[in-house]
Amino acid sequence: MTLRALAAACGAALLSQLAASPAAFAADAPVHWVTSWATALQPIPQQANLPALYRAPDVAGRTVRQIVYPTLSGDVIRVHVSNAYGKAPLVIQELRLARSAGGAAAQGKGGVAVTFNGKASVVIPPGGELDSDAAKLEIVAGTPYAVSSYMGPEQRLVAWHRVSSQVNYVSLPGNHAGDAMGGAFSQRFTQYAWVTGLSVDVPAGATVAAIGDSITDGMRSSLNENRRWPDALARRLAREGSGSTAIVNLGISGNRLLNDSPCYGDALARRFGRDVLEHPGVKTAIVLIGINDINFSSMPPRAGLDCDSPHTSVTAADLIAGYERVIGEAHRRGVRIFGATLTPASLPPQRESIRLAVNQWIRTSHSYDGVVDFDAALRDPAQPVRLRREYDSGDHIHPSDAGYAAMADAIPIDAVANAPRK
Repeated sequence: MTLRALAAACGAALLSQLAASPAAFAADAPVHWVTSWATALQPIPQQANLPALYRAPDVAGRTVRQIVYPTLSGDVIRVHVSNAYGKAPLVIQELRLARSAGGAAAQGKGGVAVTFNGKASVVIPPGGELDSDAAKLEIVAGTPYAVSSYMGPEQRLVAWHRVSSQVNYVSLPGNHAGDAMGGAFSQRFTQYAWVTGLSVDVPAGATVAAIGDSITDGMRSSLNENRRWPDALARRLAREGSGSTAIVNLGISGNRLLNDSPCYGDALARRFGRDVLEHPGVKTAIVLIGINDINFSSMPPRAGLDCDSPHTSVTAADLIAGYERVIGEAHRRGVRIFGATLTPASLPPQRESIRLAVNQWIRTSHSYDGVVDFDAALRDPAQPVRLRREYDSGDHIHPSDAGYAAMADAIPIDAVANAPRK
């Protein structure tokens, strides 16, 4: 091989490696790409005798159809696919995007085929991520779309977004990505997998990223109804004329600020860069995190799968130091960051004192660019340690649909939606 040929081959290999690396997500993104929908992945525990809640569906040689709701309109799209936490290559043999026709059905023979470097199939190495090529498809904000992925013959599901509050589908064996009817999609599951972002070409657009734990994830909100607080905020933005602003939900149920979990994903302080800052178009972040850090130290250890491990005790000072790290990371990337106060959770006095100290710091330190006072919006005036009855889903921690709507109403929308452009 000549020196010139060798250099070309090495260059091609390097470009291929960069294209599938997490760092390439932002670096390669043109300024007009704006994230319209996104989710955050967490590893699936890999051990024997998992509880049914953590058993993944069989996807090898089958088609996975996921329903997503973009929050910003456009007519040129691209899809972001992630093999985070993968130990083997992620193989997608065909991927299509279509407007949903309800349930597992899709309009227009499965919609448009999405390619990767001009090819219908893609192989992404362990830990890699990749954007698709641009494709023409009209995206209407607030409308459901079906993302259909025909998976490789040995593909396993090792990472997901566990609490999607959305019914998704797995087919019988075979390529059903182009099926308009949903008859082949015999299995339902309520997680998201592999597809972690949908971007649209909107030169004047911007994205607000909501990140946190189960209260951002929408735990105990109505299934298939989009009643999480980021959903309600997206509707409010559209209603009040902020049609060029998307809102994406990057909450993970059980997530903590400072500690990783075998079930609930990387600590927010570690995943913030990947899950927020690497998405194109993000100008503002809203952070609600810390109640699990306070609570998990008091959870009893469990034999077998202990999702609450490590049972680490934290102080208000520990949490504040973690918030400051996240704030610094956002500011270094030119992203404005709003801190949300921790909502009432009927905590015993010692843990409640930590929550109150954290909220006092969020409100008064001026470390964040702004404050969203979810605590004030949800607390019972007569018993501030508790949620208002009408905002309580029943477990005294997670809001009801009405509570999530009240959270969206509490956000200072002009400040959040009108962040300076980078």
